[in-house]
Amino acid sequence: MIEKLEMFLAVAREEHFGRAAESLGIAQPTLSTGIKQLEDQLGVQLFFRGSRFGGLTPEGQRALVWARQIVGDARQLREEMRFSRDGLTGQLRIAVIPTALTWAAKLTTWFGNKHPNVRFTILSRNSMEILSMLENLDIDAGISYLDNEPTGRVSTEPLYNESYMLVCNEASSFAGRKSVKWKELAEERICLLTPDMQNRRIINRHFGEAGIMPEARIESNSTVVLVANVLDGGWITVLPADLAEFLTAGKPLKTIPLVGVHTGHTVGLVAPYREPHTPVLRALLSEARRISEV
Repeated sequence: MIEKLEMFLAVAREEHFGRAAESLGIAQPTLSTGIKQLEDQLGVQLFFRGSRFGGLTPEGQRALVWARQIVGDARQLREEMRFSRDGLTGQLRIAVIPTALTWAAKLTTWFGNKHPNVRFTILSRNSMEILSMLENLDIDAGISYLDNEPTGRVSTEPLYNESYMLVCNEASSFAGRKSVKWKELAEERICLLTPDMQNRRIINRHFGEAGIMPEARIESNSTVVLVANVLDGGWITVLPADLAEFLTAGKPLKTIPLVGVHTGHTVGLVAPYREPHTPVLRALLSEARRISEV
């Protein structure tokens, strides 16, 4: 039953039988047979069928909630038994907003030093994708904003408060400044993250509070692309302070605090709301708490 529920979750996630089979590493006929057997066991049709994926039936929607709970419980049982046998081990899959990747490195490094038998997969995703992946059991935890947009029913541990820096090259008129007001960026050549990123929505709100709305002529979902344009093209950008210092280190670039509006949002670890958590996830949440206290 658990294996068939895993198949059901994969199809619901991918919305395509072929991609779902590929994600599970099985042949599509095997997947289709498994879904049909699950439907026979439950006595309902889970998917609308046609020449294309037709979506979940109403019964399938209700079954999806149960499937996530049951599969999550089964995975937790396996983790608990493995912990009792081998101690803290396994793999943690963590999705991280791009602006918090340096903090993800800190968390996993410090945690890994204490628990060397735990492996990590770190993915860069926007905040909405992180919540979706948590719900679909595609990741074990995420690092995202905690206080800007709704996060749903999740467990959280704050890591740090975000502040913002102007990043410019040494030829910029801002280069010698100790601080820059947000409103001074109104007419500047600016490049920013894409609007699907929560950081961009936060920055846009701060611009609005300053009474301006500069036009970003270059948008990217990569902070590396933004810094490269500042370095080579004479643009400016706005980044969180920790990430700005990391990306500009050793380069002929300047980072200058932005002032003039109230800023600062909490970024932290998010995990599916479940009591108790798996041993490795409990330890990760505890490490995040220790880091924030430090």
